[in-house]
Amino acid sequence: MLQLLTPGPWPAYELIDSGGFEKLERFGDYVLARPEPQAIWDKSLPQTDWDHRAHATFRRDRQSPERGDWQKTPNMPDPWFIDYQQTGLNLRFKLALTSFKHVGIFPEQTTNWAFIHDKVKALQSGKAAIARPKMLNLFAYTGGASLAACQAGADVTHVDAVKPVITWARENMDQSNLKDIRWVVEDALKFVRREVRRGNTYNGIILDPPAYGRGPDGEKWVLEEHLNDLLKTCADLLDRENRFFIINLYSLGFSSLILDNLMRQVFGTPAGAEWGELYLGDRYQKRLPLGVFYRF
Repeated sequence: MLQLLTPGPWPAYELIDSGGFEKLERFGDYVLARPEPQAIWDKSLPQTDWDHRAHATFRRDRQSPERGDWQKTPNMPDPWFIDYQQTGLNLRFKLALTSFKHVGIFPEQTTNWAFIHDKVKALQSGKAAIARPKMLNLFAYTGGASLAACQAGADVTHVDAVKPVITWARENMDQSNLKDIRWVVEDALKFVRREVRRGNTYNGIILDPPAYGRGPDGEKWVLEEHLNDLLKTCADLLDRENRFFIINLYSLGFSSLILDNLMRQVFGTPAGAEWGELYLGDRYQKRLPLGVFYRF
């Protein structure tokens, strides 16, 4: 079923305004202004309001399309913490101002955290009654999905190619009073191929692949070249009966139709499959698209 999904209310986060290729967001008590390539419309608030409200503003480095630095007010802490308490989850996250404009969390993903929580609980109480469903989180970043699954009672394996990101995710686990997540610093495609050879299976798999990336040993990841192979390998890892699956894509070149074609070719037509776009709405009824998803 094609859908447009947006998270429910979260007191610790708000998209205040968007436009002019930027977004103005509140994380806890602090407001950030940072680039957003899909916000091609005009801002609803005047620039003076953005300048007055923002505790930190990201400015791109002229020598790099990705990196930059933050201009901060004196009262802007770095790092800082916010809580997420929704849908049976009670999580705490460290946020920080990185040179890639990210802060350690993607608020649109909270709708998937709720999905993960519900699916893990269903596996625990269904016909199979799996006490600790096994979940694999690939390209797992700072671990929002891993924490949601762990708190719901899953046995979680968290894979990312960047060691400092794994360290950040471990801090989030500790802040959320959780434990026993398995941390793996490795190239995602290499890891799943090895897991297939070992005969391992998982009840849930989550994919959040970037458009481009490098593994810890220099492995090259290009989304359009490697995604099909990765999906096929994940299909071999996923339990045939007691399972759930989520994939998110942020690449501007991938529509939800492309993702639907890939998923149907690999998985058929799973019952209850949902696919479409994730978005956040600002105060002025503008909807900011933030990637496509497919889940079942």
